[in-house]
Amino acid sequence: MSTISETDAVYQQAEEVLIKYFGYPSFREGQKEIVQSLLSGHDTVGIMPTGGGKSICYQVPAVLFEGVTIVISPLISLMKDQVDVLVRMGVPAVHINSSLDSMEVQQRMKQASRGEYKLLYVAPERLESERFLALTKQLPVSFVAIDEAHCISQWGHDFRPSYAAIAQFIQSLPNRPVVGAFTATATPEVTEDIRRQLSLVDDQLFVTGFGRENLTFSVRKGEDRRRFVQDYLQAKSGQSGIVYAATRKEVDDLYEHLLARGFSVTRYHAGLDDRERARNQDLFLFDDVRTIIATNAFGMGIDKSNVRYVIHYNMPKHLEGYYQEAGRAGRDGEPSECILLFHPQDIQTQKYLISQSQQAEERKEHEYKKLYAMIDYCRTPRCLQHYIVQYFGENSAKECGQCSNCTNVAEWTDITVEAQKIFSCVKRMRERFGVQLIAQVLKGSKNKKVAQFRFDQLPTYGTMSQYTEKEIADLIHLLIAEGYMAMTGGQYPVVTLSERALPVLKGQESVQQKVPVRPTVQEADDALFERLRQLRKEISQTEGVPPYVVFHDSTLKEMSRLCPTDRETFLTVKGVGESKFEKYGQAFLECLRAYAAEK
Repeated sequence: MSTISETDAVYQQAEEVLIKYFGYPSFREGQKEIVQSLLSGHDTVGIMPTGGGKSICYQVPAVLFEGVTIVISPLISLMKDQVDVLVRMGVPAVHINSSLDSMEVQQRMKQASRGEYKLLYVAPERLESERFLALTKQLPVSFVAIDEAHCISQWGHDFRPSYAAIAQFIQSLPNRPVVGAFTATATPEVTEDIRRQLSLVDDQLFVTGFGRENLTFSVRKGEDRRRFVQDYLQAKSGQSGIVYAATRKEVDDLYEHLLARGFSVTRYHAGLDDRERARNQDLFLFDDVRTIIATNAFGMGIDKSNVRYVIHYNMPKHLEGYYQEAGRAGRDGEPSECILLFHPQDIQTQKYLISQSQQAEERKEHEYKKLYAMIDYCRTPRCLQHYIVQYFGENSAKECGQCSNCTNVAEWTDITVEAQKIFSCVKRMRERFGVQLIAQVLKGSKNKKVAQFRFDQLPTYGTMSQYTEKEIADLIHLLIAEGYMAMTGGQYPVVTLSERALPVLKGQESVQQKVPVRPTVQEADDALFERLRQLRKEISQTEGVPPYVVFHDSTLKEMSRLCPTDRETFLTVKGVGESKFEKYGQAFLECLRAYAAEK
């Protein structure tokens, strides 16, 4: 009974610290168990979503522990922000990093040894300094907290070799302290690696759930990205948000485009000097501008609570990074949006970046694997939040009911026959080829490579001739996203069958998926065709080019059959590419929409 009583008393003290210094009446879900574990002397791993309150989990115990707590944090700006907040709350804290000279470091270490600080923040690189390690021997270290702990794992999305020194540092201390490791994004594989790399003792693991009920996720395909962002910011003019782009050039181009049109925006990337980055970050944090356009260099440790939207202008290279960045929306618990603008070109860009990196081949293989999971997220017809939490090892069957897939009104369609044809073709091709060649075989392509391997002799050759190669490839990707097939790692992935495909091949299970409804073939609308011909003639006369240079008759015929009224559908018309759409798309869409409205 005494043990239970002591535990209750310690936890009561933790709640008092929470109220006194942090101003919160109670711990959030998951925080209580982590704090109790640490105060009971257990090494502890806490996996909590961005905005879940990880810092509270080690800051409250740090106040209660005897001696000093060393917090290992990866960014100078992050540790500085946390120390500033703690000091304002009345908690004695200080940081040591490369912005200080040796005299300042020595002075702060002396003050810590005299008990003047409860928390001492250091960068992991500091642990490689013999001088610093000698100074730590004089400190009464009772607790070591590791923030962004996924950085210790070479299988994590942000591996930092300097984190490898942490375990040795802990072992070098005169008395082994309690160790806590915290991160927002760790797969089960990475979580186990964290525990192993840190040599944790009698440790307890707490995963508080990756779901964020206040966030609405959506993937938008085929959008004119610049136009979408401009229209979205116009509609959300009174709200704060982040737009992430893949490169500095895209950040600069989008920033200048929006600024020229009067939007309240700033920018952030590693190509700007330190002063400008700090100034732009403060403009955003203090609500002097509404939107920040940034690369992934921005955001770690940013506690701005009223970010109402996060837009990814390009597909990120892995789900860990995406969820960490998207999770910066809605930290106050209010409804917020996370939008990813997906274009197939993003896949080639990310593959190129991996192939050109200086990483070891094993590491590259792992990066490709993560990239394919990110691609699957963009293509799955299932609940997006459900897909994310499953990726991180949470076996929840609950769907969010609000993401772009959950609210998609398209009906579930039986695609068992199509799936069987695809699986059979992959098997007959001995699971040695990629998506494009499989699609060509199923389509019945006369491609030289198809003939070279004698795939035109296969029973599955041409069995899906009624589909376009793109439609077949999309179905293959959809089945990969749903786990029926897999893609090997590497720059040139091969499609293989998973165990889940076997019952379908044997006719024991069906495949139900939300897929775009293929329009029924109908006769061209002659009246609409004439309108389109007239518009084409006007454009050709204005530009001084023959009408067929604008669009061929066959393209206008297909337009008059399908009557597409949105960009994505318009781009499916044979003879319409991105370039043609940029030049003529809006004019033809206006004509098509006006005709559809009349009908």
